[in-house]
Amino acid sequence: MIRINLLPHREQKRQARQRQFVSLSIGLAILGLALVGLGWVVLDRQIENQENRNALLKSEIAKLDEQIKEIDKLREQTQALLSRKQVVETLQSNRTEAVHVLDQMVRQLPDGIYLKSLKQIGAKITLVGYAQSSARVSTLMRNLDTSPWLQNPELVEIKLVTSPLAKDLRVNEFTLNVSIKQLAAPDEGKAAAGGRPTPAAPGGPAPAAAPVTPAAAPAAAPAAPPPPGKAKGAKDV
Repeated sequence: MIRINLLPHREQKRQARQRQFVSLSIGLAILGLALVGLGWVVLDRQIENQENRNALLKSEIAKLDEQIKEIDKLREQTQALLSRKQVVETLQSNRTEAVHVLDQMVRQLPDGIYLKSLKQIGAKITLVGYAQSSARVSTLMRNLDTSPWLQNPELVEIKLVTSPLAKDLRVNEFTLNVSIKQLAAPDEGKAAAGGRPTPAAPGGPAPAAAPVTPAAAPAAAPAAPPPPGKAKGAKDV
């Protein structure tokens, strides 16, 4: 017997495919939403972790800034202390300089010369005085050049003037520059110019200071003016 199916099988298959498509679409949509939600959660967690890291870095940077400020203050204090130490060392090394300079002026000053003024600016000393002749000024320059504390004597000016203490006496007024040696002085015991011992090295015991007084004039010139009691200058050494 021949059987004929008169039901709309094609329509049923089409509806079944449509239902399958709708179910698959809904499943894919749900899966997509789940993936989006998972991605958002992961990204949110990463953002939160990064914000925590940024906050931690900011706090550490603030601490480092405070430490850097403290280090800068310590550096400034260290620099100030080093500057003070340098000043103290300089004063310590130069505390006997004036005594040695005055001592050398007394030792190296030849007869027939007395000083009018003595001025020191740094390591340079300017001498102004009176001499009976230019030869005595040359002797003074040679003596200063051989001094263990003085060097480089330089004659600035010499002229014939009337003595301020005797109107009828003509003397040579001279201006002389000399420098203080920055090196250490020779050891004690060595003979200086004129057969006298050299001064002690800087920082050692200082010899007794003697005031700057003129040497006695020779017998051939009894009319030489008497020396002043104290050398006058812009700066007392």
